[in-house]
Amino acid sequence: MKERSPSKKVRIKDIVEGKFFHGSREDLKESFLISPLGQKISRVNLVGSVIDKFSTENYSFLLLDDGSGSIRVKGFGEKVELLKNFEKGDLVQVIGKVKEFNGEIYVSCEIIRKVEPNFEIMRRLEVLKDIITQKRIVDDIKSICKLPEGEIINYAKEKYGLEEESIKYILEVLNRDKEMDYRPIILKLIEELDEGNGVEVARIFELSNLPESEVEKTLDSLLNSGEIFEPTPGVLKRVNK
Repeated sequence: MKERSPSKKVRIKDIVEGKFFHGSREDLKESFLISPLGQKISRVNLVGSVIDKFSTENYSFLLLDDGSGSIRVKGFGEKVELLKNFEKGDLVQVIGKVKEFNGEIYVSCEIIRKVEPNFEIMRRLEVLKDIITQKRIVDDIKSICKLPEGEIINYAKEKYGLEEESIKYILEVLNRDKEMDYRPIILKLIEELDEGNGVEVARIFELSNLPESEVEKTLDSLLNSGEIFEPTPGVLKRVNK
């Protein structure tokens, strides 16, 4: 009997923003997911709050939220009745297989139980330690992004023992984030609109032609990095270099 993959303690964000790879029964290849931080995940061990539920005779699900994101935990067969025992607001631990259907990544429930708030706090600390380690690896890979992909893959394999799929997805995420860097656009807009006293935030939102969430995130980033400042409330100005 094939040994099951160990369940990994991760954030829901790491699952729903990951890339799913379907397995093959013929090749005895297990399906898995790679998180944006390069973690290879087949089974998960999650802790979160139930924020919604649904059930029929043959199918049920709980919508689980851990503060980083939400995901459906589905039950089939004998697991249907098990999931029915939980209510909105319950804090639970779930162990299950990561699966994908029609573009939705979800967790097929194997084990579920209620836990106390202290358990959730300890879990967050555990996960945070792993995130810090993984981010250091990603930052290291980011620092050599200008090298040919083959050299980066060989480097990460040798230094960190990562598999090729994980390295390639890390590079894909890094390239995607680079392409979506709106800071130069916002900086240029502020510079063009500023007639001496700064630019009202509302005008930046109005004239940027970007999603509000992206503008807000970009402005926060620019303020934190010290590239812009707020001379008066609601007005932004670029720092002169």
